[in-house]
Amino acid sequence: MSRNYFMVGLILLTFFVISFLTNIIGPLVPEIIEDFELSLTLVALLPFAFFIAYGVMSIPAGILIERYAEKKVMILAFGVAFFGALLFSLMPGYRIAVLSLFLIGTGMAMLQVAINPLLRVSGGEEHFAFNSLIGQLFFGGASFLSPLVYSYLVLNMGAEDNGWFLATLSSLVPDALPWVSLYWLFALVSLLMMVIIAVSKFPEVIKNEDEKVGALQTHLDLLKDKKVILFFLGIFTYVGTEQGVANWMSEFLSTYHGYDPQTVGASAVSAFWGLMTAGTVLGLFLLKVMDSRKVLILFTSIVLVCLALALFGSANVSRISFQAIGFFIAVMWPIIFSLALNSIEEHHGSFSGILVTGIAGGAIVPLIVGSLGDLFGLRMGMLFLFIAYGYILSIGFWAKPIITNKTIDFGSKDN
Repeated sequence: MSRNYFMVGLILLTFFVISFLTNIIGPLVPEIIEDFELSLTLVALLPFAFFIAYGVMSIPAGILIERYAEKKVMILAFGVAFFGALLFSLMPGYRIAVLSLFLIGTGMAMLQVAINPLLRVSGGEEHFAFNSLIGQLFFGGASFLSPLVYSYLVLNMGAEDNGWFLATLSSLVPDALPWVSLYWLFALVSLLMMVIIAVSKFPEVIKNEDEKVGALQTHLDLLKDKKVILFFLGIFTYVGTEQGVANWMSEFLSTYHGYDPQTVGASAVSAFWGLMTAGTVLGLFLLKVMDSRKVLILFTSIVLVCLALALFGSANVSRISFQAIGFFIAVMWPIIFSLALNSIEEHHGSFSGILVTGIAGGAIVPLIVGSLGDLFGLRMGMLFLFIAYGYILSIGFWAKPIITNKTIDFGSKDN
């Protein structure tokens, strides 16, 4: 089948939008705490609501796609996200925010399940790995951009001569809550994506046997395998620590070092995601010359050092170390996911669904950090991340994949 460049572009745009809507919560945390007068536990329920949707919807989304195909499910997904964003835009408040984020998270979970098989067909199987990498770069680019958009909006909202777009947003949001303008932007983006997808012609996706969602019994049989549970916990822990750092970083820098969350805090979160994109490129090179388990052990060990410096270093050291964590965690998701799939012989589609459900870790770990933070202070709460990273480090020692990553043998005459 010839490559469909328009569809590949649409999928890459979807990667960008998913990331843009997903990774904005962290910079907003200090604003939400102040404006809604929330405890750390209550504010942690916001990322909980978003990421728990992955635990609820990942497997059902696969079933919906097999019945109704990707196009209808993607339109529905953006429709749910549009409704969630519009709901909070019209009625900004804490309880509505929880519901809104759950709806947006539901839409994003459905999209995550839909786009990978679609990318394989549209871009050609032989280019799938390359296109997936490009998708991750789009994902990282949006994560880098979204905190900067937040900073731009809140600093320019209500200013004179700010153009018709910002003037319109200013008229729609309460003066005391300029960051709500982001949710109007989310609603607009989701609506535009619905229209673009509706008028686009989608290719027929014929799934490989391993991409199909298996029966309930298949999932139950997999869950009896100790390896499946351990790797699920790996994904669960990784996403939890990623969001645990990204969501609490700005609040930590504000609380302990007095940094302005609208400027320094937002730029620190942006740099965290930007450096993750750069770390992905380095990780690709290292995986060609080192066993993936050794790369995981090396990078996780460095992350543990960075986390210690972030929590106990001076203001500048703390800010730089938080950002550096983004660079070194970049390899964790692809390595854990590939080690997992390469550790079983069959039912990879169902196993992938179980692993994706582990994204719900982004709901649980920030909530644990916030709850501990209310009891003992945020610095002590974030010490929990050492336990989580310790588990990720252990994967590099106990994982025994059937197939290891192919590396370049510089001593071979064939290379």
